[in-house]
Formats: sequence, C-alpha cells, structure tokens
Amino acid sequence: FSHKRGETTYSIGMIPLGGFVKMAGEEPTEEVTGDPREFMSKTVGQRMAVIFAGPFMNYVLAIFILIGIFYFGGRPLFDEDRILVGTITTDGPVAQSGMKTGDEIIAVNGEYIHSFDTLRMRINAIVEKPVEITWISGTTKDTISEMLTTIAVPQPNIDGGVDTVGLIGFSQQVIGYESYGLGRSIKEGFVLAHVLVEKTVSFVGDALTGNVSMKMVGGPLFIAKQSGQEARKGASSLFLFMALLSVNLAVINILPIPVLDGGHLVFLIVEKIKGSPVSMKIRIYAQQIGIVALLGMILFVTYNDILRVVRGF
Repeated sequence: FSHKRGETTYSIGMIPLGGFVKMAGEEPTEEVTGDPREFMSKTVGQRMAVIFAGPFMNYVLAIFILIGIFYFGGRPLFDEDRILVGTITTDGPVAQSGMKTGDEIIAVNGEYIHSFDTLRMRINAIVEKPVEITWISGTTKDTISEMLTTIAVPQPNIDGGVDTVGLIGFSQQVIGYESYGLGRSIKEGFVLAHVLVEKTVSFVGDALTGNVSMKMVGGPLFIAKQSGQEARKGASSLFLFMALLSVNLAVINILPIPVLDGGHLVFLIVEKIKGSPVSMKIRIYAQQIGIVALLGMILFVTYNDILRVVRGF
C-alpha cells in the first residue's frame, strides 16, 4: 500500500520486516543531478548526521520509555525477609496444593529458607520429582506441609542448547511500589538505558566471537510471543520490553554492515579520509553482499523462532 503526498511516497510493505526512509540520491545506482535536496548534495558531515539520526532516535526513545516507567510506575518492592506467594499459575502444582496468594513459604524439604532466589534455585534443580513445601497460611496462620511434584519446563541456555528446569507455578508477591519523582526518574532512565546498551553490545560481541550461541538470537515470532507474555505481566513489563527492543535496534543498525546505517557510516568515513566518494562499483557490490547477509540473518532467526515454538519455549 502506498500514498504520495507532496513529493514524498509513504508505503507499507506486504511483509513488515523493518522500516526505512529512502532519500533522493541515496541509492548508488541513482543519477545525481546536483539538486540541493538530494542526499549526495550534502556535506559528508551532514550525511553522517542524517544516517546516525536513525539509531540515535531508537536510543532516545528507549530513554524516554524508561523515564516514563520510573515516573508513572515506580519500582516494585518485595519483602526481603519473607517468601510471599504472588500470582499463581492456573493448574500448576501450587494451585493444586491449595496455596493462596499472600501465603508465606518457609521451607523446602524440611530446610528453612528466607530468600526467593534460594527457593527458585532449589526448585529449578528438582525436575518432575516430589518436593516438600512448607508454608504459613496468610488467613488462618496455620503451618501446612505438602508434597508437590514439579513440572518440567524447557529453558534455552547460552550455548544454544536447552536446559530443563523444575517449576511449581507462582511468582513472588509485589508488596508495593516505590514512587520516583521526575528528577530521579530521569536519572534512573538514563542509567538503565546505558545498562541495556552495554548488555546488548556485550551479547552481540559474544555472539560474533562464539562465546554465546547464535541460537539465542530471536526474530519476529519470538518478539510477538514475548510481547504477549510481557503484556500479561502488566504495562511496565511491556514498556520495558519495548525499550529493550529499541536499544537492540539502535545497536544492530550501527553495526558496520552494508545496507545498515553502520555500513553507510563506514563509507562516509572513508569518503572523508580520501576526499572523494567510494566508487560506485564497490558500493553496489557492498550493498548486494549486505542484502544477502541481511536476508540470511532473517531466515536464520526465523528458523530459531520456529525451533522455539516446536520445543515449547
């Protein structure tokens, strides 16, 4: 679908794999007429600013989303001294045991515990086996012990394989939210945005060097599924996922791969150094290689997504 308004054509592709802006004179095969509105009529610095604006705005969007999360939602608070039952999965072991939201879990297999992380590690290690859970009822204050059989859940690991962990079907209860003012929200938004950038860059580096399996990379199907899961958790979780996606787009687009913004920036840096544009022949070859690489990556991540669906995670 396309619609021309003024001198600009707006279009929506049949397969929405990404968005882009195509400027007059940007394509290597286009004839440059010298029109001041053409991309190639601008200085190297101006063209670099235009190219860099795309990934930079993805980064800025993430910051604004994170500031909004902190300002409107605050930070969830958990009881640090007790393990309180929050949301319970329907038909899971906890639901079948009669445990209720607000109950306090105090022991696993007769051993007293006070940390949710400790409980999670203990349960994860017990797969499809009975485990004794002891809790205090939030209403009657009675102490109850029951044997629950954990369910097996597949979980991807950094090597690209699949680990199987045990779960009993509940999340930790949120006891409140710490409200942030505007000033602190701005500070926390900037800090978390930079943490996400660092983590994303680190993951890309580990994937390219083989320290992390490329099977960990997700595509459109994974994004759609994860978006639904985050939406069910609440608005804050969904917007946090949106910020993470925006940071991912910024980092990926800045990579020095032809057809991506980073590839265009490399050509402009070379042009600045040598004083003239990279030859048309080299640019065309580079774009062809970049398109093949990009399509190959799309096919690969889609294959990964399909495998995730088949494996159930």
